[in-house]
Amino acid sequence: MSGAAPVQALPAQARMAVLPQLRHWVLWPALTAVLTLAAGLLLAHRRGLATAELGIDQALSRGHSPVPTDLALAAAAVFSPAGGVLMIALLCLFLLVVRRSPVNALATGAVASAGWLSAEVFKVLVDRHRPDAALLADPLLPEPGTGSFPSGHTALAVSLAIAVFLLARGTRWQWPALAGGALVAIGVAASRIYLGVHYPTDVAASFLVVGSSIAFFSGIWNRFGAAVLSRLPLLDRFGPVPGRC
Repeated sequence: MSGAAPVQALPAQARMAVLPQLRHWVLWPALTAVLTLAAGLLLAHRRGLATAELGIDQALSRGHSPVPTDLALAAAAVFSPAGGVLMIALLCLFLLVVRRSPVNALATGAVASAGWLSAEVFKVLVDRHRPDAALLADPLLPEPGTGSFPSGHTALAVSLAIAVFLLARGTRWQWPALAGGALVAIGVAASRIYLGVHYPTDVAASFLVVGSSIAFFSGIWNRFGAAVLSRLPLLDRFGPVPGRC
């Protein structure tokens, strides 16, 4: 990793002005994205591969029990598209109005959105069919059609986990944020397989897609973010903005 100013050199209200950045922030994310896309297209067009994965969904479907089912359905609702928009908006509003951190608010929202929305691009490009609910013993949440690769719910959870970790880095909350975010992301990923609406490779791809997208976005942000922020009118009335404070 490489970067500009260390986070300790920035005021706490603007710690997200500079994000951790890969040395080759274009090459590695692009390579990861291409390989993930190629894998997704292969999985989408080789029925035998989907059949092998379906066995995992079927085994979980036969073992449904009340508590895991309630948790999985709750995760499906919380990390839905509407839930995602609400969570990101509330987090940004809290940072902007309560914490008086306009830079952190915009950067955190941008990181979470960049990772989450990147999964939607892959969904369209790969166009993989979801597991057939008719083949499951207990289809709890039938979602017919395509858009299986990668998992949007998992991508949202991973994106939020990374955004919160970046926000907390350099503070005493850094490692709790990392551990908590990882547990939530893994839990949401497992819940999508448990519900039978995604294959295991769908949720695994979400981690790769989001990670590579945010790595690329971090390079873009570090190059152009400060200039954009310095030109936004009235932004410094909410808190310090590098270059104008």
